[in-house]
Amino acid sequence: MKMIQLQLILALSAVHLSFGQNVNYYDPHSPAHEYHTRELNDPFTRMIEGFESGERELDYQSGRAFITSILEHLDVPASSQLLVFSRTSLQTRHISGRNPRAMYFNEDVYVGYIPGGKVEIISLDPELGGIFYIFDQPKRGELPVIERSGRCMNCHAVAETRRVPGLSVRSVTPGPNWGAIETFRNKQIGHQIPLSERFGGYHVTGDPGFTDHKGNRVGQEVGGKIITEVIEPGTQFDWSIYPADTSDILPHLLLEHQSGFVNLVLEATYRARTYAYLGKGEIKPEHVEVLNGLAGELVRYLLFADEAKFPIGGIQVDSGYREDFLADRKETSNGNSLKDLDLETRLFKNRCSYLIYSSVFEATPDVFKQQVYRLLDEALSAKKTNPDFAYLPDGEKEAIRGILRETISDLPEGW
Repeated sequence: MKMIQLQLILALSAVHLSFGQNVNYYDPHSPAHEYHTRELNDPFTRMIEGFESGERELDYQSGRAFITSILEHLDVPASSQLLVFSRTSLQTRHISGRNPRAMYFNEDVYVGYIPGGKVEIISLDPELGGIFYIFDQPKRGELPVIERSGRCMNCHAVAETRRVPGLSVRSVTPGPNWGAIETFRNKQIGHQIPLSERFGGYHVTGDPGFTDHKGNRVGQEVGGKIITEVIEPGTQFDWSIYPADTSDILPHLLLEHQSGFVNLVLEATYRARTYAYLGKGEIKPEHVEVLNGLAGELVRYLLFADEAKFPIGGIQVDSGYREDFLADRKETSNGNSLKDLDLETRLFKNRCSYLIYSSVFEATPDVFKQQVYRLLDEALSAKKTNPDFAYLPDGEKEAIRGILRETISDLPEGW
């Protein structure tokens, strides 16, 4: 064990030097955001500070030991592991069915690991969104140089992430060289995506209870049509070089859900900050209207209004990750929690996202957050019946309302 010495290299794209009243909400260089110069408050940056002070150390014995120690410091469960064999990241030359890219995550940080390649980090700053880092795994005792990368923005600050520094989830059919020959879902991200269009380019392990999805498949074009075949996880690579031996369906489902939520909330934060900057501290009525529209969209997302249908018979998940996911559930006096899983007809028993507790939502400007709370109040009311939320039985509405009342401290008075 040895203490890591870190050097941060900021990879910047061209910086705009002047800003008029037509500032785009998603321009990271805008003085409204100061994405590259603002002091950071994300989990990985805080972890780096721990190494610099000597409070933390990493394990250099092997690639697996190294990434496992990073996960432990970031409080990311190894059981969240997802394996991607499509060449859909910066490190295309390292990724294949014989050397999948592993991904791990919790609610604030996302870690990518490729045996023989670089480690990639997306660490969420509550106000700025994704902060992107990339660095080599240590070789021959060398200490890694950590780069805060601007290149990642080419895929993580585009239309499908709502143009803010967010999270990208793609589903493709990999061809014989593992590059994408077919894509699905029209650049959408979120739990509304049909399960039949998900997981392309990923391994899915275990017996989730359904096979109508794009995972575990590689294809080739024959006579103008794409013909696919199944590649079983572990037949082309060695599980022992990874921290876990699963690529379970539950982290797949949660990654999709979290990504859609994070991108939507970050768009609201970036827009509100831009509007306040343009209005010199005041947000104009027309801009409040835009934010109210996003609040309505978020409430639908929080309450799973458009959740994709589950297969008949439900979904079976790995017990290891299930236990890790539930370990930090916020429980009410009667034992209810937003993390309680259903998995028979839907993802959660109480259909309100646990991400309402997340740092990115907590950091949203009050003008947006309070509108979300007001719309949640209306959606969960047994008296004001909103047809958009008729799928929620009165008993479930009351259960969700009780959980929120006990676990959220800044609800409006009388909520």
